[in-house]
Amino acid sequence: MCGFVVFISAEGVGDAREVVHAGLCAIRHRGPDDSVVTVPQPGVTMGFQRLAIIDVAGSRQPLTHAGRWDLCFNGEVYNYRELREELAREFGAVFATAGDAEVLAAAFHHWGPGAVRRLRGMFAYALWDRQERRLHAGRDPFGVKPLHYAVTPAGLWLASERKSLPGGGGIDPDALAHYVSLQYVPEPYTMDRAVRRVPAGHALTWEPGGQVRLERHFRPVFAPRAGVGEQELTTRVRDALRDSVRAHMVADVPVGAFLSGGVDSSAVVALASEVKPDLQVFSAGFDIPGYSELDLAAETAQGLGLRFTPTVVTAADVLRELPRIAWHLDDPLADPSLIPLFFLARTASRQVRVVLSGEGADELFGGYEIYREPFATAPVQRLPRAVQGTLRQVSRAIPEGVRGKSYLDRATTPLEQRYYGNARIFDAEQKARLLHGRPAVARTAVTDEVYAQTAHLDPVSRMQLVDLHTWLPGDILTKADRMSMAHSLELRVPFLDQRVWEAAASVPAALRVSPDSPQTKRLLRAAVAGLLPAPVAQRRKLGFATPARVWLRGDIGDWAHELLSRSAAGAHLDLAYARSLLVAHQRGEADHSRKVWTVLMFCLWHAIFVERSIDPFAGAARPVPVASTAR
Repeated sequence: MCGFVVFISAEGVGDAREVVHAGLCAIRHRGPDDSVVTVPQPGVTMGFQRLAIIDVAGSRQPLTHAGRWDLCFNGEVYNYRELREELAREFGAVFATAGDAEVLAAAFHHWGPGAVRRLRGMFAYALWDRQERRLHAGRDPFGVKPLHYAVTPAGLWLASERKSLPGGGGIDPDALAHYVSLQYVPEPYTMDRAVRRVPAGHALTWEPGGQVRLERHFRPVFAPRAGVGEQELTTRVRDALRDSVRAHMVADVPVGAFLSGGVDSSAVVALASEVKPDLQVFSAGFDIPGYSELDLAAETAQGLGLRFTPTVVTAADVLRELPRIAWHLDDPLADPSLIPLFFLARTASRQVRVVLSGEGADELFGGYEIYREPFATAPVQRLPRAVQGTLRQVSRAIPEGVRGKSYLDRATTPLEQRYYGNARIFDAEQKARLLHGRPAVARTAVTDEVYAQTAHLDPVSRMQLVDLHTWLPGDILTKADRMSMAHSLELRVPFLDQRVWEAAASVPAALRVSPDSPQTKRLLRAAVAGLLPAPVAQRRKLGFATPARVWLRGDIGDWAHELLSRSAAGAHLDLAYARSLLVAHQRGEADHSRKVWTVLMFCLWHAIFVERSIDPFAGAARPVPVASTAR
């Protein structure tokens, strides 16, 4: 796992070594083992920071293949050995390295751009074709690895992180509007309107003087197979997951795993221990009662006979490191669970170079409790529209906080307007107030395309696909990548494997989430039941509960007030409104922690990247008075 910066001149002349080198310095954490900047052709400058995982002594990048292709590659191709043998057998391909990166270049050379569909893994790449003078770039199917780009009059820039790009387009109002609804900036947006992200499962092509062209190479679609029994599906899922974990264990450096108290990471750890019986596992928790899974994780590790390393996170830790966390994120992300992930990755990085983790299981197999909502709202949804309209009017007349109001609101709202992802922070009315009454892009704009293509599917499948397209790459995988790479740690996600997806996509909705069962991920639990102690396999969805609500009423409350008071982000958000929410939260009048945290993370981001009033590496979270360089 690594990081890269690439510049292709629109004029096809010169080089940009100094600027590319500066971009690499900003992402040295992604690959501290090697740093190289090359100019393979006039007008083409490629820079690479390497974290050596496979073929440690070789496979330096940027690399050249067949005298035609120049490659920067971040990630892993888990079937590279099979592809390498196939390319050698069919085309006589010759390789100068023993790693996976060159296999991608050879695959493009012999199979063309469609070769990306043959890759099994997580990846982002930039591949320059000297012969055609064309750039090919892209991301893996689920968006595990990031890729940003910016088109300027001088040419095209690509980079693993936004901080390496020129930027300077000012804050994107649509990105901000989505952020306060979703708690993350959805693809393809970034908070800088001059920079965009290549969406998950997409390929990009560009020729000097031309336009960026984006094409989807992967689209997740649920396609249950008729006539396949539950037992066969269970076996298929277990076999696919076991195969994926074995593939994800391949490395020339030490490999460990993250372990929470839930079934997803426990299943990964159990299968990984089949390959590596002395596997070391890492868990994180908090020093506040009710906000730690460390005991559950320790119990699982002990039951599997694994080495267990816990990490306890305190409010003091958060205050000290939060600016650095925000800096690594690039864009504001208000998911509090990224905080323990940062400290967990730091602990693990001191002992291993690679960790396996359980991200993606909930989206593939139906793990979130919100997926049960269609069963609860079905009785109202079946009523005539006129009756639903009347109930909708009744719900509007019920005061906030009164029992039944929320249910009627949800039950009388079509799924397409009701569900836009796991995190729902500020509603339309609150968002209008927070954004100073400025017109804002509708939150449904992020999900319209998904719903338009899934009208034939059941509600649960449609909700899962919304999350697969938005929440998974925008929140879950973004925090996983940034928080692990902050410590030069490669995080691998065996659930987000093409073979596991094929197995998951064939599972009927009723075997994922069913009104007849109180549990989610029904078939996945059955598939891993024999691998885990029964209490673990049947444990309800736990999530990664973070005590933000407690912190804001205690140890972090003063810092929050100070940040809101000093922030120059008031031009974008109504900070007086945010302070009123914080005060009400601290008085115990309501739990506004999610809303307040969303505003705080934007203000912290603004102070670091726009005002330059907070130094993320100064070791203190308090704003310091320095000259403003706001865009």
